[in-house]
Amino acid sequence: MFANLVGHWAFAPFSKALPQMGDTERAALEAGTVGFEGALFAGRPDFDRLLAVAPNRLTAEEQAFLDGDVAELIALLDDFAIDEARDLPPEVWAFLRERRFFGMIIPREHGGLGFGHFAHAAVVTRIATVNVAAAVTVMVPNSLGPAELLLHYGTEAQKAHYLPRLADGRDLPCFGLTSPYAGSDAASIPDTGVLTEREIDGRRVRGFVVRFDKRYITLAPVATVVGLAFQAVDPSRPEGQQQLGITCALIPVPTPGLQIGRRHRPMNSAFMNGPIHGEDVFVPMDWIIGGEAQVGQGWRMLMECLAAGRAISLPALGAAMQQTSLYVMAGYGRIREQFGLPIARFEAIAGLIARTAADLYASDAARRYTAAALDAGERPSVASAMLKVQLTEAGRRAVTTGMDVLGGKGIIAGPSNLLGVAYRHAPIAITVEGANLLSRALIIFGQGAVRCHPHVMDEMTAVQAKDEAALGKALLAHAGHVMRNLGASLFGAGLKGRVPPGLEKEARLIARLSAKYALTADLAMGLLGGRLKRMELLSARLGDVLSHLYLAAASVWRFKVEAEPKMLPFARAAIRFQLEQAAATLRELHANLPSGALKTLSPLLLHGTRHLAPLRDRDLVALADTLRTNPALVARLCPDFTPPAGGGLRDLADALRLADALGDEVSELNRALRRTHSLAAAAASSRDPEAALAYLRAADRVIQVDDFPAE
Repeated sequence: MFANLVGHWAFAPFSKALPQMGDTERAALEAGTVGFEGALFAGRPDFDRLLAVAPNRLTAEEQAFLDGDVAELIALLDDFAIDEARDLPPEVWAFLRERRFFGMIIPREHGGLGFGHFAHAAVVTRIATVNVAAAVTVMVPNSLGPAELLLHYGTEAQKAHYLPRLADGRDLPCFGLTSPYAGSDAASIPDTGVLTEREIDGRRVRGFVVRFDKRYITLAPVATVVGLAFQAVDPSRPEGQQQLGITCALIPVPTPGLQIGRRHRPMNSAFMNGPIHGEDVFVPMDWIIGGEAQVGQGWRMLMECLAAGRAISLPALGAAMQQTSLYVMAGYGRIREQFGLPIARFEAIAGLIARTAADLYASDAARRYTAAALDAGERPSVASAMLKVQLTEAGRRAVTTGMDVLGGKGIIAGPSNLLGVAYRHAPIAITVEGANLLSRALIIFGQGAVRCHPHVMDEMTAVQAKDEAALGKALLAHAGHVMRNLGASLFGAGLKGRVPPGLEKEARLIARLSAKYALTADLAMGLLGGRLKRMELLSARLGDVLSHLYLAAASVWRFKVEAEPKMLPFARAAIRFQLEQAAATLRELHANLPSGALKTLSPLLLHGTRHLAPLRDRDLVALADTLRTNPALVARLCPDFTPPAGGGLRDLADALRLADALGDEVSELNRALRRTHSLAAAAASSRDPEAALAYLRAADRVIQVDDFPAE
């Protein structure tokens, strides 16, 4: 009875305050599943639930592919030569087809490799540490596109025809979604298909006459089949009912009216990209993915696939940039000397190396945890958006930091450059599959506020159904939820579940900050209502806090499943950095709240957040020294980094291998080199002159840069 009264009293104001939800928005909100990010959003993280997610596992076939096929591919990749040629060599294209790199997600019964999500991500990450263009070329057919859409929604005839051809590379796919006038607002694409009939081979065929203009389409210049999203229209229906909705189709190349445009060159990269255009293109119903029954269901299909796909490919690129950058910073910091010391021993550089290592530990923990959840059957839409934003931003930070450490070495183009091509590629991952600006403000919090909150979806559904009793019940539960988080914010949150020894304090901090975040989000939604959707700077901060909490929690999971005690300092540092960023962002959020009531509560809500400071300088230096003196830990943090067959990264790997063999004698050799200015003379003083000379020559190759004839 009381719930009915509450619902009756609240119905009118809630109807005005809650934003209206259209069909496309509902499809996005209902896509995917909610995992541990929901517990963090609710302020009640259960660490037993977190740690119940199984470790990443590769099958014997997946491991053999990584150790064999991927290693062989990497031996064929020359980063500088590919960048200069602006295309992969013919032998690489042939190898990718022959070894079915384009069919990793396609089941074996359809001719593919049938890999899991973690294996798919591991392959892309490992390739990207050597050459981003090759990684993108492999990634796109296995990401959001025709193969995945066919697997989930295609007719049996479509699967039987296309999947084997996509698996072995006879067909190369691209997918056209983005239009010049509908980029981030993809649901409003202007490309239209009008329902009609045409006579083909003496029979009447139903289909759509489609007109479209798409751009930024990866693999378009080499595609043999175009996936296309368009607005389907039936002009025979009454006015107001003619729009059938977004529809997805597969169009063979060539098809009359379809034109592949001139090539785009994103940051002058070597991977294929370009526009596609269509004028009077007839698309029979047999070409609609899923057939006529799926007309108008394209947006739901895309959102459901993106719920998983965002967590794989672009995060893999970000992880590759981080791992390569840390390997380069730590390695170059050991080889390069100034003022008589390896530059990694200077605190300014040691701090950068330590921060990058901690950043990598947390972001890669989240990537691996989410892949494990995907392989367990989850489709975490909000977590995948967080992962895409955080990993691509972390990749950009790492490669920018690496360029700072390299100095002049980093900005001279040529085969010996260690990070220059990756530095140029960094903005690409930031931009695609939902620009990070959009994802932070509208997807992570906008979608997360509804999907992850334990009661908001119930409230919105009750209002739309005009069910006052259901609204009252949801509101009473919501009020109890707020009071629990208020108590946890002010007096501390209890630790729910067991955590690995050594991380108990960090886990309690995660729980307490999670409660403060949940309470802040509730108050912001309650007091600002629908306005919060338009206040993107505030909603972006709310999304960022949730993301940092997710990365911190994933670090707890990673330390548990890896069971490597030597990594405890890195796990602690990773969690502390993420919590400090979360707390600082929460303070920024409160400083910018427009509601007087919220500002009054801010001192209480922020109490206890200022002690979440990052590690002290001495702790950062100690972390960096640990990496410098124990190279095995660098390998532990960079397991996907694979030195290529040649070029600057190969030179660095060779120099480090030879330095490890010489041990403490390296510093004596460098002193001798400063005295004699001769590699041979310095090596002559060694106990093993041959090994010493090999090292000095390798180190010299690392230090030198490329030059070219004057034009």
